[in-house]
Amino acid sequence: MHSFFRVSHRMRNLFEDQISEGEIFANKEVLRPTYTPDTLPHREKHITGLAQILSTALRGKTTPNVLIYGDRGTGKTSTVKYVCREFEEMARKTGSNCALLYINSEMLDTQYRVFAYIARVFNKRVPMIGWPTDLVYSVLKREIDAEERHVIVTLDELDLLASKEGETLPNLLRINGELNNAHLSVIGISNDLAFKDLLDPRVKSSLSEEELLFSPYSAEQLEDILYARAEMAFTDAALDDMVIPRCAALAASKQGDAKYALDLLRVSGENAERSRSKRVREEHVQLASETIQADNVAEEIKSLPLHSKIVLSSVLLLSRDREKRGFSSGEVYSMYQRLCHYLGTSALTPRRVTDFVSELDILGLLNAVIVNKGRYGRTKIISLGIPEECVQPVLFGDYKLRALANVSEIAPIPV
Repeated sequence: MHSFFRVSHRMRNLFEDQISEGEIFANKEVLRPTYTPDTLPHREKHITGLAQILSTALRGKTTPNVLIYGDRGTGKTSTVKYVCREFEEMARKTGSNCALLYINSEMLDTQYRVFAYIARVFNKRVPMIGWPTDLVYSVLKREIDAEERHVIVTLDELDLLASKEGETLPNLLRINGELNNAHLSVIGISNDLAFKDLLDPRVKSSLSEEELLFSPYSAEQLEDILYARAEMAFTDAALDDMVIPRCAALAASKQGDAKYALDLLRVSGENAERSRSKRVREEHVQLASETIQADNVAEEIKSLPLHSKIVLSSVLLLSRDREKRGFSSGEVYSMYQRLCHYLGTSALTPRRVTDFVSELDILGLLNAVIVNKGRYGRTKIISLGIPEECVQPVLFGDYKLRALANVSEIAPIPV
């Protein structure tokens, strides 16, 4: 009994200690991507433009489809959610029969899932798996058309859905030709500026009835966004003067990405809390930048196809030879073949491996530089683009590559 109370007392003091010091945040949630603020600095024109487009539904008229595109972190999703929130409020006031649906195509990434989700809004009996897609589409049409109404479907990350399920968008856009009472409009959001150029001309014409382009934020605009959020997110005097300008400058160098700026500010605050600091300082921002970069690298590596990972593993293992800083295409391909043999998988052609090297170079995971060897011609020298300690734990954390974790040397392929 006595020992129990002693342990309990010690734990209580431990947690009291954790929460009594380093009170940096007032409301951390306002720095997360899921938060939609009451104001969106520097997106007033986009808000007004989208509101004008959607207002036709409130007047009982046909609303055109809208394509919204721009780089990541330029406020596309926040703007749409903000306008749709205002739209729903006005629809309730005016008694307009409108339904707004938001779909993240990264989560609902097949035609069946998209159609089933829309159908379930109007008929809860539709399952998310198991029915033929044609049946789900039939139920979707019937339920939407059961009364006069306007349905507006936002498809976020639309480029991901279109690249995986090419028929989803065309089928959704043609549904109005099969409806008698209702009308369906699509708001497509894409991070790919060239996305619409890849669409079938008829689909592009239908989807791009209205377009909104979101340009990257400048450093000054990012500062305005961060100051507005920081006022809600942090306690008084929690930030050093240079914290927000530093976060804004780093995010401006990342294509004006507001999500990155907000992540930086949030993680900087978390770093300050962990270090028991009373204020967030520039060194916390620098540490946050390094942490986020490492997390992003890890996510990039995890999402690579298997043979890209084997190519990256080849350069990683070659890099253990500290006397060399770079390796020829031939050396990388030879190691790649040996790793494939060791792992029991068939090696791809040199040309395909060259493509993988180029893709990894674009991602910044490898550096591939053409070097002129004089009379011996030109050759590509390949090296790791990021520190070995950032690559190895993530790469060999894949169960398919785990066998390479403790390998010191890969034997040549038997002839």
